[in-house]
Amino acid sequence: MMPVSTASFSYASAALAFVFLCLPLLTRWRGRPHTRLFAVACAAMVPWSATMIGLAYDAVPAMAAELAELLRDAAWTAVLLAMLGQLRPAGGARRRSSMLVFAVGLYLLLLAVTLAEAALPAGLRFQVTVIGRVGAAVLGMLLVEQLYRNTGTQGRWAIKFACLGLGGIFVYDFYMYSDMLLFRELNRDLWAARGIVNALTVPLLALSLLRSASWTGHFAVSRRMLFHSAALIGSAFYLLAMSSAAYYLRFVGGSWGSLMQLVFLFGASMLLVGVLFSGSFRAWLKVFISKHFYRYNYDYREEWLSFTRTLSHPGPGLGERTIQALAALVESPGGTLWIRRGERCEPVAYWHTAPVTDVEPADSPFCRFIEEKQWVVDLGDPVTGEPVLLPAWLRGFPRAWLVVPLMLHGRLLGFTVLQRPRSAVALNWEVLDLLKVAGTQAASYVAQQEADNALMLARQFDSFNRLSTFVVHDLKNLVAQLSLLTANAEKHRDNPEFQRDMQDTVSYSVQKMKLMLQKLSRTATPEHARPLAVDQLLTGAVALKAAFEPKPVLQVNQPGLRVLADAERLERVLGHLIQNAIEATPRDGRVWVRVDGTPDTVTIEIGDTGQGMSDEFMRERLFKPFDSTKSAGMGIGAFESREYIHELGGRLEVRSAPQQGTTFTVTLPLYRADAIGAAA
Repeated sequence: MMPVSTASFSYASAALAFVFLCLPLLTRWRGRPHTRLFAVACAAMVPWSATMIGLAYDAVPAMAAELAELLRDAAWTAVLLAMLGQLRPAGGARRRSSMLVFAVGLYLLLLAVTLAEAALPAGLRFQVTVIGRVGAAVLGMLLVEQLYRNTGTQGRWAIKFACLGLGGIFVYDFYMYSDMLLFRELNRDLWAARGIVNALTVPLLALSLLRSASWTGHFAVSRRMLFHSAALIGSAFYLLAMSSAAYYLRFVGGSWGSLMQLVFLFGASMLLVGVLFSGSFRAWLKVFISKHFYRYNYDYREEWLSFTRTLSHPGPGLGERTIQALAALVESPGGTLWIRRGERCEPVAYWHTAPVTDVEPADSPFCRFIEEKQWVVDLGDPVTGEPVLLPAWLRGFPRAWLVVPLMLHGRLLGFTVLQRPRSAVALNWEVLDLLKVAGTQAASYVAQQEADNALMLARQFDSFNRLSTFVVHDLKNLVAQLSLLTANAEKHRDNPEFQRDMQDTVSYSVQKMKLMLQKLSRTATPEHARPLAVDQLLTGAVALKAAFEPKPVLQVNQPGLRVLADAERLERVLGHLIQNAIEATPRDGRVWVRVDGTPDTVTIEIGDTGQGMSDEFMRERLFKPFDSTKSAGMGIGAFESREYIHELGGRLEVRSAPQQGTTFTVTLPLYRADAIGAAA
């Protein structure tokens, strides 16, 4: 039996409380913001309470109670829309009209369903009515959330109690109608207590109205809040629709109805989770909201804060963070960064793309074009007013979309290739200008890092030169010691004690000089470039390593190939690569040296079956000077090898994988006397 006395007291309390709140709204507080709408909403609570009391005594038809319920919800929704600035007659802003049209459309639909209830079947009438009430409660909670989130810190002091009061009304309705939808009947205790719950919100509303003098009439709905609100509203309606479908399956499924309902609800929930976590859906929703709800595509304050925060994040990986920051502006899923070093642009960082090794000459037509025009190149429409000669490697880049130049003081520092986004993005002037400015900002960060690295390298070389000075000083002391021994050797040649001391001193000096020579292995002898037979040079280099295990094996596919280089330095470079291969390979492994050629180049391949290297090590540490994994190493061998091979006009490439061995490939220009004579 319905608790008639409890319900009467509860709803009478609500009516009395809102009457007391309505009186100052019509008298002392008339000049405060939104007092008229507040007064209308408070007045709507009186017939609503009276209708609920009559419903408890079965003295009021159900249609009147539902209309009173709809009037109450619509009145408080209008208050929230007014506080959000959506009901101003002047304006015409697209985001205001869209939100207002949505709310009006929802309540018109609920009104139509309420008036047409008599023509609907009982089961369908119950579902539509309860789902409509839940939808109205969800809309009210979302409006309360937006009102609070989009109010400044000072404004929240005045608005927070109104948000608590109105939020409490809609949250309680949502809980009561959700319980009714779940258990297929109204919880009489929840319904009876609703009047007192609504009455308890009156002090909160009154306190907020006392502070209403500091309310502001303008609230800006941020893109982030609109995105989350749209996702929440969509999820709520989706779940309500799926719940109705599941109930229908249970109703018509017979003995299999319960099983079909559970399976359907689980599958629908998994589908919703998959859609919400889909990057393509999130990208599409962001683009849709920016396109249809806002005059500009970007919230520049949020975008610039996020962009700067990404670039200035402490730690390594600036290249990847640069790609990520630029890609986030256009919802791109990945890209690659090229940096200008010397006379060519080299790939230095990757984000969600496969590593590439293609380099682009700094004086190529493509680089000159983007440096002169400073344009963001759309690879889907590469004309952009003038023909652009795209490199072959760029035409084959997977899903390549945009080339964003990194300009610094009018000079090309590098460029980023971004992949196509998951959702189509219109490239208008706003997007292109933002990318150009962002590329310039990113270039300053990258240039600073490059300058820091160059300064660090210079300091390391300076330290190396100082180390050389100390080594020379130590050698001078050792030479003085040995000279003294030589001078006294004739005098004490028959003295056994002197001979023992001399032997110890000489052994110590030899060991110390060997250690110095290991640390200081470079010579100051001037270089003399001359034609060298590669097979003969490698025969000597391999012979010097014959005592090691595994013993390197030389294979010459084309004898007689020659290069123009300094014999001693090239032999030291190749010997260093062979020595590294031997040290990285167990005794039962293999080390090979293979010589081959083309009409224009000589290829030297040095491979092993050793422990190999990871991609991260090869990219960040292999050719970094003064960074060595050996206890007695100085970390300049691989760096010197690559630099000298580049000086000869060649290139050094490496292929490796952990536990699968390493292969260094040295490619040098072929020396031909006839070609050189013709050029002369």
